[in-house]
Amino acid sequence: MADISHPPMEQLQDLEYCIDSNPPWPETILLAFQNYILMLGTSVMVPALLVPLMGGSDGDKARVIQTLLFVAGINTLLQALFGTRLPAIVGGSFAYVIPILYIINDSSLQRIPEPHDRFIQTMRAIQGALIVASSIQIILGYSQVWGLFSRFFSPLGMAPVVGLVGLGLFQRGFPALGNCVEIGIPMLLLVIGVSQYLKHVRPLREMPIFERFPVLICVSIIWIYSIILTASGAYRGKSERTQDSCRTDRANLISTAPWFKFPYPLQWGPPTFDAGHSFAMMSAVLVSMIESTGAYKAASRLAIATPPPAYVLSRGIGWQGIGTLLDGLFGTGTGSTVSVENVGLLGLTRVGSRRVVQVSAGFMIFFSIFGKFGAVFASIPFPIYAALYCVLFGLVGSLGLSFLQFTNMNSMRNLFITGLSLFLGISVPQFFNQYFSIHHGLVRTNAGWFNAFLNTIFSSPATVGLIVAVFLDNTLDVENSKKDRGMPWWVKFRTFRGDNRNEEFYTLPFNLNRFFPPT
Repeated sequence: MADISHPPMEQLQDLEYCIDSNPPWPETILLAFQNYILMLGTSVMVPALLVPLMGGSDGDKARVIQTLLFVAGINTLLQALFGTRLPAIVGGSFAYVIPILYIINDSSLQRIPEPHDRFIQTMRAIQGALIVASSIQIILGYSQVWGLFSRFFSPLGMAPVVGLVGLGLFQRGFPALGNCVEIGIPMLLLVIGVSQYLKHVRPLREMPIFERFPVLICVSIIWIYSIILTASGAYRGKSERTQDSCRTDRANLISTAPWFKFPYPLQWGPPTFDAGHSFAMMSAVLVSMIESTGAYKAASRLAIATPPPAYVLSRGIGWQGIGTLLDGLFGTGTGSTVSVENVGLLGLTRVGSRRVVQVSAGFMIFFSIFGKFGAVFASIPFPIYAALYCVLFGLVGSLGLSFLQFTNMNSMRNLFITGLSLFLGISVPQFFNQYFSIHHGLVRTNAGWFNAFLNTIFSSPATVGLIVAVFLDNTLDVENSKKDRGMPWWVKFRTFRGDNRNEEFYTLPFNLNRFFPPT
């Protein structure tokens, strides 16, 4: 047995750079640009889905993407400097789509005949809902309530939640890749080949370029390939869906994006406020908070840091609320959450450096202001991103399951909780998504905000997984199962002073801990 045992390890051992160690500057800049390219997938996809439904033109879509990127850069910097301080990109979120669709379909907005007017009024309504709903995260974060709730977490409870943060996004993986297999399949095979089979090949002796930059290398090759397919007329006569997925000239972003545009607060006009819209949006804020908590746990492990203690987790959620408030003020068309794909990239490149993410935020802000340059990269076909998601979401999912090493998986209690929370976390959202359309979800009462609220909560795998796992873990034979749940290892990370390493990883910069001491 001694030959096959693998004792639990608090930190991953085969990472090159941890949260506080920095690659050389040329490598840092390339890694930061790679993070920027990766986060473009969601940043383009969410506005591309929602803006046409709001009545917006291609020019409006380009402007919303620019605004979303600009605010994402600010939010990423705030989170890396003053929030959790983990190397996590904060960007647009799909979690907000259901409440936003409820606002778009509001009868008072649908009656506006002129499309651009309807777009402006809908955007203002979304802004108002985001501003009000952001108070949930701000209050739960800065009051330390979310930190107090995290006392109910354990390695057993967190393993399915972090696992579902990655695995629950399977619809954005191969199903999206399958919309254009001639681009998606080569991309998937190339990413696996470059990042895994060529990682020990070093054309440049001082830098393992295939291991460090698989996204840049693979996206460049397949993007050029897709441009050639588009230019040669390979998609002439194909269906609209195929052309939208495969062609590199369908988004109309390059022609409509301005050369220079500086996003500013209230650029769409004053927000409008509606109680129903705000209540619906609160569900997405709760979902993004849970998904971000799982992503922070994953990012800490890939950055060779300790799991963020309750105080740091609350601080991060508070700053995420500030980020959602900025989304509302600037008018990004959606709210913010931690980018799961960029968390996975930390593991793929084996670089968990905070500086890389901070420089990446600079790229987001730069390319959002100089729109034409950013639009060039934003025209990358989505199946290329879907192939990357297959690898990166899977990596985050397996990272979540790695928390089970601190628990007793020979316990039937633990097997029951893990299996049921994982299964329901995938099965329940899938059931809700079967009944989802642009106009309706599974829950259909006369109260539209209530429908949007429940449909959003139960369409999130991580949220369903957290409800099931945390409830069962804290009600089933709790007193006799502390050791089986992994609490002896976990308990020291509950408080900031519980582990000496917390100060190294999570202390605020500029000596701010003097004014905001950990509680």
